[in-house]
Amino acid sequence: MKTLINNMITKALLEDIPALATLINSAYRGETSKKGWTTEAHLLEGKRTDEQEMTEIFVDPKNTILKFTENDKIIGSVLLVEKGHQLYLGMLTVSPELQNGGIGKKLLAEAENHAKSLGLSSIIMTVISVREELIAWYKRHGYVDTGEREAFPESDIHVTVSKEPLEFIYLEKKL
Repeated sequence: MKTLINNMITKALLEDIPALATLINSAYRGETSKKGWTTEAHLLEGKRTDEQEMTEIFVDPKNTILKFTENDKIIGSVLLVEKGHQLYLGMLTVSPELQNGGIGKKLLAEAENHAKSLGLSSIIMTVISVREELIAWYKRHGYVDTGEREAFPESDIHVTVSKEPLEFIYLEKKL
């Protein structure tokens, strides 16, 4: 018997916060993240986010979180923030064991649709400068390095383990 896979991208809801926090942390940090190619575990320790931060994100009307659901399980997500004439894209996440299957590309396309629906002219994002594979992936999808840089924040959540100094580079895609 063939299993019907039901997958779709929709706006995340408040009740999705626990699942989203778990997914985002599993993809960015810790041992589980090493199953995927987008891990930051070699650069940072601790959590990428928590339920409190996710709740604060949800409360702000300029923020939208899209979720990619398959068989009622959230396997991907992306944070979209209206900033003037641009859409900021952050925390693009795909479950580590499902990376390289096109889910990230679909979330990126949906983010572009969202930006266009709001009448915004470009999408911007920050990526840690030493994440060359990830930067190359975004460039293949039309993003360019703006030349702008920002110091990486140190905090209780973002604990750097990298020997290299970390900074954010800004990438942008004109729509």
